[in-house]
Amino acid sequence: MKKSLFLLLSACALIAFSSCSKVKDGTYKGSSVGMQGPVAVELTVAKGKIADVKITQCKETPSVATVAMDRIPKEIVAHQTPYVDVATGASLASRAIMNAAANAAKEAGFNLDKFEKYHAKASAAESYDTDVVVVGGGGAGLSAAISAAQQGAKVVLIEKSSFLGGNTIVAGGAFNAVDPEAQEETILSVAQKKTLDSYLALSVNDPALHFDQFAEWAEVLSDLQKSIKAHYAKYAGKTAGKDMPGYDSIALHMWHIYTGGLRQMDNGKWICSDIKLARTLAENALGSYDWTGSLGVKSSSHKGAGSTLGTVLGAMWPRTHVYSNGIPLINTLKEAAEKAGVKIMTETAGKSLIMKDGKVAGVNAVKADGTKVTLNATKGVVLACGGYCANPAMVKKYDEYWGNDLTDRTLTTNVGTNTGDGINMAMEIGADTVDLGVAQMMPSSSPIKGTMTDGCWGDASEQIWIDGKGNRFVNEYAERDVLAKASLRLEDGIFYIIYAGSAVRGKGEKTVKGVNIDENQFGTTIREKVDNGHVFFGSTLKELAEASKKSAGGAAPAFTEEALRKCIEKYNSYVANQNDPEFGKEVLAGAIDLDYIESHPEVGIVISPRKASLHHTMGGVKINTKAEVLGKDGNTIKGLWAAGEVTGGVHAGNRLGGNAIADIFTFGRIAGKNAGSAN
Repeated sequence: MKKSLFLLLSACALIAFSSCSKVKDGTYKGSSVGMQGPVAVELTVAKGKIADVKITQCKETPSVATVAMDRIPKEIVAHQTPYVDVATGASLASRAIMNAAANAAKEAGFNLDKFEKYHAKASAAESYDTDVVVVGGGGAGLSAAISAAQQGAKVVLIEKSSFLGGNTIVAGGAFNAVDPEAQEETILSVAQKKTLDSYLALSVNDPALHFDQFAEWAEVLSDLQKSIKAHYAKYAGKTAGKDMPGYDSIALHMWHIYTGGLRQMDNGKWICSDIKLARTLAENALGSYDWTGSLGVKSSSHKGAGSTLGTVLGAMWPRTHVYSNGIPLINTLKEAAEKAGVKIMTETAGKSLIMKDGKVAGVNAVKADGTKVTLNATKGVVLACGGYCANPAMVKKYDEYWGNDLTDRTLTTNVGTNTGDGINMAMEIGADTVDLGVAQMMPSSSPIKGTMTDGCWGDASEQIWIDGKGNRFVNEYAERDVLAKASLRLEDGIFYIIYAGSAVRGKGEKTVKGVNIDENQFGTTIREKVDNGHVFFGSTLKELAEASKKSAGGAAPAFTEEALRKCIEKYNSYVANQNDPEFGKEVLAGAIDLDYIESHPEVGIVISPRKASLHHTMGGVKINTKAEVLGKDGNTIKGLWAAGEVTGGVHAGNRLGGNAIADIFTFGRIAGKNAGSAN
């Protein structure tokens, strides 16, 4: 009797997580809530054990959650517990899957209190010898790795997350580049010409330009004015808004970088972009665009594709090219890197730089399971591991710009691994930094999650932003920090974007005539956004006003039909007259044809609640035009290069929308080329 009881207890101990008398074979359902919505699984039990876990519903962002969706179910089965290690960088998705599996296991009769947490065990220390080590697997890191390999260097790329992509994988497809051929196929609008005329009227003696502190930029203004005059002379007799071709130039892009980033800190100090870095970006962006195209990246050709030029939010001019983004972009870069011979190691976080004979000679890293990794580099290291917006406490620590608008819990658009690791590693060996005191806030973010998802909008020129009473409150074409500061002055910092479809750009303006509820925007249909309570939709203004009473996420007021109609009709008149007397919007487009929309039930209008969240850190390690990292003495640190958001000096107090992708591929390419060809 005692022996039989002992054997029975021993059998139960083998399934320590269960109350074995209650567990029943079969398939059970469980659900949880992730970052983007519900997550559901089916858990199959056979012979008292977890035999299979299938995800039946998951609204998590595929670019971030794919690894977790693939790995977590397998590990639950392998280790017979729903509590396994999260996929690095996809912790919320991982935990949602685990919780759903645990709930299903509970339905099967398992005792959740008996489940043990499985931790992967560290292996023996590893060591690798290579020419170049790239830290970071986003756009800057992948382009640096490819560029270095193209020089014949042996390259190892390490990435902290379980997936490649960094912030690049969640970025929009917006690439700023001066593109004269594409501009030739557009028409310079009346509002654009007014803006150019205002630049011609500027004087180098204007104190608002701060040339007393940044005299080097006066030459850029002079070059810009000469270029604008040459454009007018070339097309003398042509009329803006009718037959005068569009305009752009290196000087204009640089001018926007300067004025867009010229900002005063809380202590009264003014900062601006490093003119040499700004010129490097402006002059090389189109070449970088073509270079990524040679790697297989899909984008709108700049030859014969003028109608594809637009203005992403905060770009200040229609030089934004349509560009591949998300998983397709990263997969293309990954394939190009592997084809070039780059060794890629994910879930491997750089911890410190190895110094040898006064030169950076490698990286000490640690894998997610705790395994220590030493990477020796004969040529050196490229830091491309992003900024620190996913570390709001660090942003708050250095902040000299936002003040009380920031806390150490402010939401962010970033992936969770962007915590400033590369900057701290560089500072530990004496690297200089610049502009750490300012971060960019993305105004058009989810008021609930901080992400750039769950909303609907078109080109910046056609966006209409309203407050809780249905009134415009800002120039929607302005820089992102200007937009964010204006929105943060509103109640709870929440505002709303009216969207009724995108206008056709190029050689003519088309009246916006509504959006179909099944249109896909940013990977999700508008219907899904409505069903999840993220946006309001109505086929008439009356229906839209009624829909707004069902508060999105509990964070929106109810608009009246009268207020919405008044706002839209007023904006339409500004588009018609190409003049915004309220806020001076430089480029006006997107008049909404209310008569058409309200008489066609198959289309309608969307309103998206938005709130600013941390998006991009302006500051980082100081570099020169060769992407070499500089020490506090002003000299280069041998064997160390950097590119992307880990650096500072390019954007100063505010980055233009669309300049980030241009930045990471331009300086990533430069850093990799110089590291790969180093002696």
